[in-house]
Parts: sequence; structure tokens; C-alpha cells
Amino acid sequence: MSGVATKVETGIMRLGCPVWAHAAWRGRFFTREARREDFLPQYASVFGAAEANPTFYGLPSRETVARWAAEAPPEFRFCFKFPRAITHERQLSGAERETDEFLERLAPLGSRLGPFFLQLHASFGVSRLDVLGKYLRGLPRGFSYAVEVRAAEFFEDGTAEHAVDALLTELGVDRVNFDTRGLFASVAEDDFTRDAKRKKPRVPLRTTVTGKRPFVRFVGDPEIARNAALLDAWADVVTAWLQRGLSPYFFTHHPDDTEAPALARDFQGRVHARFPTAPRPAEWPAEREAACAARQLELL
Repeated sequence: MSGVATKVETGIMRLGCPVWAHAAWRGRFFTREARREDFLPQYASVFGAAEANPTFYGLPSRETVARWAAEAPPEFRFCFKFPRAITHERQLSGAERETDEFLERLAPLGSRLGPFFLQLHASFGVSRLDVLGKYLRGLPRGFSYAVEVRAAEFFEDGTAEHAVDALLTELGVDRVNFDTRGLFASVAEDDFTRDAKRKKPRVPLRTTVTGKRPFVRFVGDPEIARNAALLDAWADVVTAWLQRGLSPYFFTHHPDDTEAPALARDFQGRVHARFPTAPRPAEWPAEREAACAARQLELL
């Protein structure tokens, strides 16, 4: 397929969470009576992007894609994850049909498509870089892509890491920087945190730029205040990227994602303090609802 031509943006930070529809946010982030069809419009009134991880497990219906296109504003960006059938089961080999189906299904979102997120299996190492290169070169050029490597050798062997970074740079594909330091430093003992520690990789920190849209996944300590030093350091990095004219995507994860919006707002405030032309944190739908109710009470 030919893909959809997209305009390259520069100097814009797009901030978001791993999901946009989380029932636990009702009355905290969303309005109290928010329905499922309200979640995406209310989320997009605050954040400029979202990781879209459900596509790792299966494709949405065409009707669902059309609804997302209608609900999301033009400036919003979805970052859809490649299906596991492509990245984990076939490991990029012989996956042409699945790849075409995936991209064609989401193509109607047009300019609302951010980088497609390709997460490689932990066993996908430097010996398979030729497979990665062949796969990436075969993708439609009208879309943008970001690749996350998880094999230990890409963090332990300078030669291996240089090789994958050189490949991504050559192709203009962004590398996903995955920061789990906050999660693994946490002393929390709740089930969500323990489960996250069991599932998430503990990889060394990277702030690598191989394209125009640096991509960061930050998994924080469930106690928001304990992430301050890490978020300050990332705010410095992101500010430097913005000053270079890059357009970073930054996604904040929380063990059960209940506090992911709060973590994102905290980070946005730190970036705005350093780079005032970046948007300041916006009011949440729940806060706007509360403020409206308070004004109505004052009129009684």
C-alpha cells in the first residue's frame, strides 16, 4: 500500500498516557457521568497523543476506526502498536499480509496518525538486524515509525547498539527510549506495582535520537512526588530536543494507569517552566465540571 502523506512537524511536544479510555478516571480526570463515547474527546481536550496498545492484541473494526476519526481533533495523534503476530510471533518474517491489514485498517485516521510503534521481542538481537532493515524498508513511507529494542545485547555491547542506531538513523525511524527506573526504585507493595515490575523490562536508560520525533515511554513510581528528579532530568532532555526543532512524543505510565494523567501533567509543567512556548498544563474535564458547578452555586 502507498500510505498516507503526512506533514513533518517540528518543535512540538506531544504528551499522553498509554490509554485514553480508563473507567477509573471517571470523576477524577473525566467528568463524573462520562460515558465511553465521551472518553476520547475529553482525553484529547487535555493531551495531544496516546499510545494505542490494544492493536498489539487485535485490530479494531472499521467502524471503530471511523468513530475515532470523528471523535479526535485534527491535531491529536494516535501511536498504534504493531500487532504481536508481526513482532513477536513472526518476528518480522513473512508478515506482509498482517502488516498490510494493520496499516490499511488504520489509514483512515490520516493526519491523526503519529508514529507506529514497533516493539521487538526480547530475543530479537543484533544477528537479525538484516531482517529489521528489510522489514522497515518495505513499509509505506507515508507513515512514520518508532522501534523499541529489548534484547540485552543492544544495551551491553556498544557495537550492537551502534548498529541498530545507525540503521534507524539511515531510515529516519525513531528509537523508543524506555525508562523504567521510577518503577523499579519504588517501594510500593501493591499488586499493580508488583505485576508491573514482573512484566516490564529493566533496561538501561537511553536518550537516543535517530529521527525527528524522539519517542519516550516513562514508567514511574506510583507515588507521583517520588518521580521528581527523574522528570526534571527528562524535562531538560525534552527541552533540548524542542530547541533543536525536534518533535518528541512522551508517554507517562503508572502501574495501573490511574495516576498516569497526573504524572503527565506534572511533567508538562516542568517542560513549560523551561520552555515557555510549550503549552502549560490544561484543566481536566473533571476540574472544568467542578468549576462550573461552583459558579452555579454562587449564583443561587
